[in-house]
Formats: sequence, C-alpha cells, structure tokens
Amino acid sequence: MSTPFIRNHQYNVIKKQSEFLLKTLRTVADRRVLETVRFRAATIITEAFHYLTEDQQQLLEQISTFETAYDFQRYLDALEPYLESFPPITPKQIQKLFPKNKKLKVPNLASIDFRYVTYLSWVDIATNKLFIVYPFEGQFIGIEGRITPTNKKGYCLFCNRQHELAFFSVKTKPVNSSPDDYYAVGQYICMENQGCNQSITDTGSLEKFILSVRK
Repeated sequence: MSTPFIRNHQYNVIKKQSEFLLKTLRTVADRRVLETVRFRAATIITEAFHYLTEDQQQLLEQISTFETAYDFQRYLDALEPYLESFPPITPKQIQKLFPKNKKLKVPNLASIDFRYVTYLSWVDIATNKLFIVYPFEGQFIGIEGRITPTNKKGYCLFCNRQHELAFFSVKTKPVNSSPDDYYAVGQYICMENQGCNQSITDTGSLEKFILSVRK
C-alpha cells in the first residue's frame, strides 16, 4: 500500500515542472540545454519537500527521464496514490471554528476531492463573506472576512497566478488590545478557490496571512 507523502501544493509543483519540461522538449533541440532543464526540474520538485526517503526521491526524480506527453501523464497518474489528503473535518468542527455565525452555511464536504485541497474556502453570497479553514500544526484555523470583487486581473497572494481577483478584508484584534479595538487586514486573492487550490505551489504567503489575522 502506498504511503501518502505529497501534499496538494507539492503536487502542483510537480505538474508545473512536468508542463514546463514537456514544452522544452517540444521546442528545444540542444541536448545540453535539455539535460540542464531535466536536472533543474527534478531539483525543484525534490526541494519542495522537507524530507524524502530514498525511494520517494527516486520516484519523483523519474521526471528527468521522460520524453512524451504520455510519459508525463502516466507519471502524474502514478503519483495520485501518494497524495496526502486535507485532514478529515466535519461540519460540526467547522461550525465550532466560527462560533459567532449561528446560521453558518457549511459547504457540501462529500462533493470535495480533498486530495486537491490546500485550504478549504467558501463564500456566503448573502453576506459577501469568505470563510477559510486551514490545517496548521495539528489543528484547524478558521478565518472569515468580507470579499469584494475587483473585476480586474492581478496576482493572487495565495497562488501567485494572474487571475480575476477579489479583495479579502479580515477584522482582527491587536495584541493586548481592548475588546472593541479592531483593525482590518486585506489582501487580493483569487475569486475562484478551486483554481487557486490547483495552482498554489507554496503555502508560505497563505500561512503568513492566516496567522496574522487569526484571533
């Protein structure tokens, strides 16, 4: 049985390098350049992991040997059993993360393929609020804020792809402040979270933002 070790954002790194290497193979004839790109692709992938066993590293580094689109797709398909899913969570657990929202509308969790989720999010259209749930150090963090479409494209803080953006504003409380002392922290993020989850290759900016606004 395969032991999962690839998180969604790491799988996205692998997909991105597969696409880039295939494109290079189709457009570049110089063998020295190709070998450099092959080596670089394998290096970028392995560096996306804090720790790899020898077998895991060998599995990932196979990318440097492929030639055709079929080879790369078969490689990606073969990695799917190793995907580490978003931690199991129930609607009740989600509701506890947002205790002030008595009428919180939780998404249909059964419809989500959690293998491809780095952060769980959904929008309450009635209130224009975005809710995010993120697993961090063995626990879930929940944040909520107002979401405002910008009707323009730019780079998302979370996935760093150019896409249609929204402004996400979260009220938070300064350390050692009075109960009524709040300020807002805002960032531009993707309007469409599924595409964001499919594109995110590094959790650093996402975690920094979430930790800066959690109560």
